[in-house]
Amino acid sequence: MRILSFNANGLRSAASKGFFDWFRAQDIDVMCVQETKAQEHQLRGTPELDEQFLPEGYHAYFRDATTKKGYSGVAVYCKREPDEVRTSLGREDFDEEGRYIEARFGNVSVVSFYIPSGSSGEVRQAVKEDVMKWLAPILDEWLASGRDYILCGDWNIVRAKNDIKNWAGNQKNSGCLPHERAWLSGMIDDDRGDGLVAPRQGGWKDSFRVAKPDAVEYSWWSQRGAARAKNVGWRIDYQFVTPKLAKKIRSAEIFPEPKFSDHAPYLVDYDQAL
Repeated sequence: MRILSFNANGLRSAASKGFFDWFRAQDIDVMCVQETKAQEHQLRGTPELDEQFLPEGYHAYFRDATTKKGYSGVAVYCKREPDEVRTSLGREDFDEEGRYIEARFGNVSVVSFYIPSGSSGEVRQAVKEDVMKWLAPILDEWLASGRDYILCGDWNIVRAKNDIKNWAGNQKNSGCLPHERAWLSGMIDDDRGDGLVAPRQGGWKDSFRVAKPDAVEYSWWSQRGAARAKNVGWRIDYQFVTPKLAKKIRSAEIFPEPKFSDHAPYLVDYDQAL
């Protein structure tokens, strides 16, 4: 199965740049989108919209933000119709900002997550950290459930030096704060964190590090200062997987080109049928 994660920074904007033409050529089984920045009625329901935003052969499911139009929003596109789609984790502010959708296929769950950013200031940083604290036991429960999970999405946190170009200059910036990195790597069973915490035995696997243990690649670039042209980036888009699925990873690839968004699509091939 081929699973794609993509922060579109506006799905209509990405479509106008040719994203769905590129998508159709990739033979994706499931795509997880973050930052649709649209309401579902703006993306489907008429022949014109379906032709533009709903590739033939795919089912599409959306969780829009209800708190503010043109904000956040997640989606799942899949060839196979899911057995169940979930859009609520029981925390109103998180759910109503459109930050979680889960498609279930037998014993496999594919989740599209959009973890809050704290870069706009102290208020949103506090929200982000509260979400991190709240989410941790949920992720622990999923890990212990016996289901196979693929947690796709923009987590707005780097893990270590190999995941960000300007390591020294970002130590006090949201997304690279030591306690954020410790929280994220503390869930993961590998030695590719930055040593703040020990690898979690039996924990989640970072699919990119399974496929490319030492690679230096980025999935997001600031839109200021020609950051993308200079490859001054961050790796903050992930697919975290349960240990059994990690053994099925064949390859992982970030696609910085063509440019559809300030984020790059991230594709993982698994040696398993969905």
